[in-house]
Amino acid sequence: MRMFVCSICILLSTFLSSQNTIATGEKPNILFILSDDHTSQAWGIYGGELEAYVQNQNIKRLAAEGTVLNNAFCTNSICTPSRGSILTGQYSHINQVYTLSEPLPKGHPNIAKTLSKNGYQTAIIGKWHLVGQPEGFDYFNVLPGQGRYWNPILKTKENWADGYDASAGKEYKGFSTDVITDLTIQHLEKRDTNKPFLMFCNFKATHEPFDYPDRFQDLYTDIEIPEPESLFDFSPETTGRTFIGQKLEKLGQRWDNATKDPENWWTTYPGLPYPLDGLDSIQERKKIHQKLVKDFMRCGAAIDDNIGKLLDYLEAEGIADNTIVVYTADQGYFLGEHGFFDKRMIYEESLRMPFVIRYPKKIKGGGRIDDIILNIDFPALLADYAGVEKPEYMQGRSFRENLEGETPDDWRKQVYYRYWLHHPERPAHFGIRNERYKLAFFYGQPLGKKGTNKEITPPAWEFFDLKEDPKELHNAILDLKYVGVIKEMKNTILKERKNYGDLDEGSEVMQEMLKKEFR
Repeated sequence: MRMFVCSICILLSTFLSSQNTIATGEKPNILFILSDDHTSQAWGIYGGELEAYVQNQNIKRLAAEGTVLNNAFCTNSICTPSRGSILTGQYSHINQVYTLSEPLPKGHPNIAKTLSKNGYQTAIIGKWHLVGQPEGFDYFNVLPGQGRYWNPILKTKENWADGYDASAGKEYKGFSTDVITDLTIQHLEKRDTNKPFLMFCNFKATHEPFDYPDRFQDLYTDIEIPEPESLFDFSPETTGRTFIGQKLEKLGQRWDNATKDPENWWTTYPGLPYPLDGLDSIQERKKIHQKLVKDFMRCGAAIDDNIGKLLDYLEAEGIADNTIVVYTADQGYFLGEHGFFDKRMIYEESLRMPFVIRYPKKIKGGGRIDDIILNIDFPALLADYAGVEKPEYMQGRSFRENLEGETPDDWRKQVYYRYWLHHPERPAHFGIRNERYKLAFFYGQPLGKKGTNKEITPPAWEFFDLKEDPKELHNAILDLKYVGVIKEMKNTILKERKNYGDLDEGSEVMQEMLKKEFR
């Protein structure tokens, strides 16, 4: 009898062990591809003036085989904070990455740590941009700061130094997008095939100076690219906006500086010299826009090439069906809209994040979702698909049900946004954007954050009806027909700030301003 019981125990133990192995084997691999500034206007799958010009064979391949988010948004539209939110599922005031100068605090939780504790191999290759040494990754090989487009230098644990010093790293010959992809594939080839992986492949592209490999240098030659409707928005008076913004003419001046003093300018640009002498204001802006957009799309074409290389690798390995592939950018970017370049602002081109996800086992191909998704939701989704209960540290929420066709009844109806890196031309601000309206409060205070300008700007409000004015060409804050809507949205801002714990409790100047502006 004892032998029979023991035999049953052994069989049961073997069965359970086998089931655990099967369960582990069924955990999906995760390939998270993250670019820099590759705004939705330049993806070619979101409509707009550039749709017919973008080289996007593999982005369209992902979209056809997966699902596209139509309303994904950033919570702080600038590189370092957005990356902090993508890793932690937290707003800037929680993970303490407010501007461009703060690392994640040592020991701070993130999705790599969480999945590593749950059996995942974790790695990140490419752009890190969070100052301090990556934590939670079994392997990392990352650019120092922005890094460079050609012959990039990357740093590993063995040659690490905090900050953006590249002197200790290793140089890799070639164009950075190609190099980062090749290094990603080389690392995956050495993986433990008995364990699932979390692999971040992070491109420097399409960040300024918008460089591209030689194979795309003739792309768009002798082609006139269509202009955005608001290209000739020259001043706040044009639309009623309350700030100056990062005008295209500043980019033209950067090209001029890089041409005249290349040894002392912070970067090099392709296609210089690019003379703008003797042009009137309209001609100058038109010419700057043409170069910016063409360079940007050439740079993006290299990303699309390399997405294809990564997808082909998964197919060749026979793991495509059990691998979640995400492609997204850390925020949006202005490509001449409102006469701007750069990002930062709560306007649509900057706020919006393009996002596509493919997971053949769970997500239908060719789908589109209109639900409002935030970058703080991304790690919660990854944890969910990895079979891990959402960690308490994450403020975001998994949108797995949304992707699989069952949006929860209590899903959010608005995004709360806050930009901290104050400058008088791009003031610090916060606000909300719901399915129709947007309300932003430009409080104009540096609040002692790193890298901010000390020049204070007066508080100002902007309001847009995105149904009647989708391009945000009229600040309707004083339109009487919206008085009730604006009052309600002000109350919603206060509720969202309380909900996310963003209360400015330590700032007397903010407390006084809030009392006055939200009464």
